[in-house]
Amino acid sequence: MKGKRNVGREGKGREEKRREEKRREEKRREEKRREEKRREEKRREEKRREEKRREEKRREEKRREEKRREEKRREEKRREEKRREEKRREEKRREGKRREEKRREEKRREEKRREKKRREGD
Repeated sequence: MKGKRNVGREGKGREEKRREEKRREEKRREEKRREEKRREEKRREEKRREEKRREEKRREEKRREEKRREEKRREEKRREEKRREEKRREEKRREGKRREEKRREEKRREEKRREKKRREGD
């Protein structure tokens, strides 16, 4: 009888060992799953960060482009204003010349009249 009991206990021991091995295996698998999850989360997080950086870059580029356009518009406005100012000055100068010419012409006519009167008076 004793021998049979020992065999039984041995059997239980093997069963226990098998269960223990199964538990360890399950733990390893669980740890692997957790590790994989962590890696996946890290990858996702890195992707999000990368996307954020790209988005920020795009926004920054847009801002720069807008600034350049704005500067161009301002520059064009300044040039346009300069052209207008130059035109006004030119017009004033021409107007002054015309007036001066008219004045000289008037003087010449006046001088001719005087000369005529003087001759007739003689």
